[in-house]
Amino acid sequence: MQLGMVAGELSGDLLGVGLLKALQQQNPENFYSTGIGGPNMIAAGLHSQFPLETLSVMGLAEVLAHYWEIKRCFNQLHAHFLAQPPDVFIGIDAPDFNLPLERLLKQAHIPSVHYVSPSVWAWRQYRVKRIAKSCDLMLTLFPFEAEYYQQQKIPVHFVGHPLADEIPLENDALSARRGLGIAETGQWVALLPGSRQMEVKQLTQVFLQAAQWLHAKQPQLQFILPVAQAKLRPIIEQLIAEFAPELPMTLVDGKSREVMAAADVVLMASGTATLEAMLLKRPMVVAYRVAALTYWIAKPLIKIPHFALPNLLARQALVPEFLQHAVTPENLGVAVLNWLQRPEEVQALQARFMELHQELRKNASEQAARAIMGLLGLSQGNSITMR
Repeated sequence: MQLGMVAGELSGDLLGVGLLKALQQQNPENFYSTGIGGPNMIAAGLHSQFPLETLSVMGLAEVLAHYWEIKRCFNQLHAHFLAQPPDVFIGIDAPDFNLPLERLLKQAHIPSVHYVSPSVWAWRQYRVKRIAKSCDLMLTLFPFEAEYYQQQKIPVHFVGHPLADEIPLENDALSARRGLGIAETGQWVALLPGSRQMEVKQLTQVFLQAAQWLHAKQPQLQFILPVAQAKLRPIIEQLIAEFAPELPMTLVDGKSREVMAAADVVLMASGTATLEAMLLKRPMVVAYRVAALTYWIAKPLIKIPHFALPNLLARQALVPEFLQHAVTPENLGVAVLNWLQRPEEVQALQARFMELHQELRKNASEQAARAIMGLLGLSQGNSITMR
């Protein structure tokens, strides 16, 4: 089997390595993969023609600065796959790069798969027409995404989420606290203002002020904050010194999953981390802020009632979520305090989280590999020879 695969960032590399291994297991002979991947995919045998960092750029200014490098990468991959057509091409996330490439390959009669749906169901829904022309199969991580594509008559397969496979159904806060070397007793509130510098600048101050508000109400509370990247630590330390110098705060380098597992409540930025918190069965309060101009432009294009992943999955407001001007210290503090003071509601939330975890726990890599084999008209265990 000859496989083309392009991942655009580290999260895609983690998805890609599982899929690579599952496909190789089903096609052990004459298996060859090439494209773009990170260290995990390369270790699994992918021949990466460009470094993963080539595509790992975010923001308009950064993309423009790297435009010609990205364009050269696109053109070379396109030419390579036309000259040596793979049995299937799989684009993992990175829709602005992968969907145009998939469209060109599909026009050349090369089966194309897109793994991880763009948030077309949430905003800029006009993109669905481009998706329909770009891929022969969409693989989604969430069931509500698959339902959307079915309504649009686009071939789709819900495969589940690899995090749901990876994270155990039961998680012990005491073990997590021991692992982090923090106090095993008392109540802990975790603050996760995000992993990107812009998120940290938008949310850390208000999260610290919310923690101050909570500490004034309950002085016994303890706080812990995982620093996602080393370069963010000076920024966070300066904000703590300025806005919460007396707060009983523990900083941890990385280990965000362990920090969430150790906490009684998590105050966090919207994103994939909210899915991790849900899978860890931790009550949470979710917040998000963007630049005023970005919010003004994006607001009319957003078509969903909720933005926190647990709420989207449950189709109801399971956890409090605050957006833009509603992100205030008191709003956040009250919402966190409600979880701390209402253990019966926490138990009900955890039971619902368990149901959602089981819904997403489907052995995603194996499901994705089977769907791709089905697209190619092959049953499990039947291999194809390299072109």
